[in-house]
Amino acid sequence: MFGVLVVRQPDGTFGVLRAFSAMLAGRWDVPGFVPPVFDREARARVEPVADATVKALLARAEAWSASDELRRLREDDDARQSREATEREAMRLRHDGRRRQRHERRAAIMATQGLTDAERAQALHALDQESRGDKAEKRRWDAAQEEARRILAPARAKAERRVRALDRLRRIVSRGFMKQFHDTYAITNARGETRPLRSLYGGAEPPSGAGDCAGAKLLAHAFAHGLHPVALAEFWWGTPPASGGRIQGAFYPACRDKCGPLLPFMLEGLTVSAPRVFVPPPAPTPELSIVFEDAWLVVIDKPCGLLSVPGREAALLDSVLTRLRARYPQATGPLLAHRLDLDTSGLLVAALDSRTHASLQRQFLHRDVDKRYVALIDGPVQGDSGTITLPLRVDLDDRPRQIVDPVHGKPAVTGWEVLHRAAGHTRVAFHPRTGRTHQLRVHAAHPKGLGAPILGDPLYGHAGLRLHLHAETLSFVHPATGQRVSFTRAAPF
Repeated sequence: MFGVLVVRQPDGTFGVLRAFSAMLAGRWDVPGFVPPVFDREARARVEPVADATVKALLARAEAWSASDELRRLREDDDARQSREATEREAMRLRHDGRRRQRHERRAAIMATQGLTDAERAQALHALDQESRGDKAEKRRWDAAQEEARRILAPARAKAERRVRALDRLRRIVSRGFMKQFHDTYAITNARGETRPLRSLYGGAEPPSGAGDCAGAKLLAHAFAHGLHPVALAEFWWGTPPASGGRIQGAFYPACRDKCGPLLPFMLEGLTVSAPRVFVPPPAPTPELSIVFEDAWLVVIDKPCGLLSVPGREAALLDSVLTRLRARYPQATGPLLAHRLDLDTSGLLVAALDSRTHASLQRQFLHRDVDKRYVALIDGPVQGDSGTITLPLRVDLDDRPRQIVDPVHGKPAVTGWEVLHRAAGHTRVAFHPRTGRTHQLRVHAAHPKGLGAPILGDPLYGHAGLRLHLHAETLSFVHPATGQRVSFTRAAPF
């Protein structure tokens, strides 16, 4: 992230300060940009020792992870588990076959005429002995496997515990050094009051990088040089991050985890504009556009700018759901079977009774509903079609923005195909296989998706007159008739 701060100088003239978050090209100091906030001498006493210690611990952990001893223990135990699984399955199949044969022989014995009671009992006893023999074989095999596990598994577990212990030790030592790093930051506000960085986080440890964001650097430099801050903006420049959610040239708010506790203190003493409150645009139309309705359900063509469900504030009460409740007062249940973003237009289906709603919900859950969206992509798209599989989760520092997270994200799958190419724009059809929040918008903008945002996307691209995303086709099984129905409304762009 880069930042620009407009300042008023003591003589009344205006100037501009520039900053980057953390380091730029591995450097804290770059000509033309403000310096970092930390005390250089104090940091110089901590940094060499911290770097050497953490690197040594990392080297120990990596050496043990790659050691021949750990590799051999893992290979031996993996081979044992594979062998055990193979033998267990073979024995199961063998015993199942014998069991079926005994059942057939037992039935034959019971059906055979002319056998005395003693002969029949002796024959059945022989079958029981065979069954006991299989059980005894299973017990002996289990005991042998337990012995093999007793020898190999603990040795492997002990070796892998050492890997985890070394990693934990490195994290503990790193946290200790991070406290020392944070103690090199003294934060000053517009009143001239100064507090230690760690005191601003309510008893919690500041996250890594606290105090190094562009906004904090700019304000600290302005206060230190008698400059009065007038306006601050931060923007992304360069390659998008691996998680997505940032594009070059777009402005973004300060992060919540690092700057949330820090900036309010730094701004004390300044006249600050009130936070902008979201207010939806005027209702695009006073009436719902009904595509289809019967006794069980209704299909709506939602306009861009109308919420699917009402928000908490009084200004956010108008929505598709609110209008449906007014239009169908006799309807029961939750009505809407799914939702569209405020900025997305297109087809929505609502149920007029609880049973119909439950049926539609099952179809969405089991991915039996076919959906096709049309979008204008703000840039060229490589290839003609494909599938995007990028797991998503909410950006905890910047809700409601979603980011790509291979570890904690929920699976998100989107099929796509190019419909038309024009100068600067690409018309694309999306076929979402899952229904994650902002799925199509993130999958379009992310470098591993289409690599370009949807035209007019204020979150993942550049704001415009509207988000050019429209739910064009919706197909599902009618809960009452059992017939598959399909509805289409062409995109208004």
